[in-house]
Amino acid sequence: MSPLVGIAGVIAAAALTPGPNNLVVLRTAARAGVRGALPAIAGVVLGSLAMMTLAMAGAAALFATAPAARLALASAGCAYLCWLGARLFVGDRVVGDRAAAEAGAEPSDQRLPAGVVGLFAFQFLNPKSWVLVLTATAAASASLAGLALFATMAALLAVITTTSLLLWAALGVAVERRWSAPAHRQRLDRALGALLLASALLMLVEAWR
Repeated sequence: MSPLVGIAGVIAAAALTPGPNNLVVLRTAARAGVRGALPAIAGVVLGSLAMMTLAMAGAAALFATAPAARLALASAGCAYLCWLGARLFVGDRVVGDRAAAEAGAEPSDQRLPAGVVGLFAFQFLNPKSWVLVLTATAAASASLAGLALFATMAALLAVITTTSLLLWAALGVAVERRWSAPAHRQRLDRALGALLLASALLMLVEAWR
C-alpha cells in the first residue's frame, strides 16, 4: 500500500470523526446554512495548514523532546474546550445571554468561535488538530522530504479537511430543517455542548496517560 494512502487515511479518520471543528461547523451551518459556514471551514483549513507549517519548521521536534510543553498545550486547549462546551450547554441561563435574549438577539451566537479569524485561532488551542497534524506529518516524513513533503501534506490536509467539513455542514442544515423551533435549537446547543465537553475531557485523559 502506498504511504500516501495511509497518510490520507489518518487525516480522513481524524477529520470525519466528531471533534471540536466538526461540532462548530455543524452548529454554524444549522444557524446560517452551508454558505454561512464557509468562513468557518476556511478558518479551520487555513489554521491546519499553518499548524502543519509550524510542525515542519520545528514544532514537531520540540514536542518530541519536551513532552511537558505538549502536555501543557493539550491541557490549556482542553480547558478552553471545556469552557466553550459548558457555555454552550447552559445556554441563556448565563446572565449575559439572558440579557441578549431579552433584547431580541440570538443569545447563543457568540458562544463559539466564528468566522475565518476565529476558527483559524481556534486550531491552535484544539488538541485534536495538533494530534492530527503531528501524526500525519511524522508519517509523511518517513517517505517524503522538503518541498514534496510540504506540498503533499498541504494538498491532503486541504482537500480532505474541506470535504469532511462540508459534509458536517450539510448535516447541520439537515438538522436545522427538522429542528428549527427555538426549543429544539436549545436542545441542539445543549447536546453539542455536552459532546464538546466529553471530547475535551477524553482528550485530556489521553494526554495525561
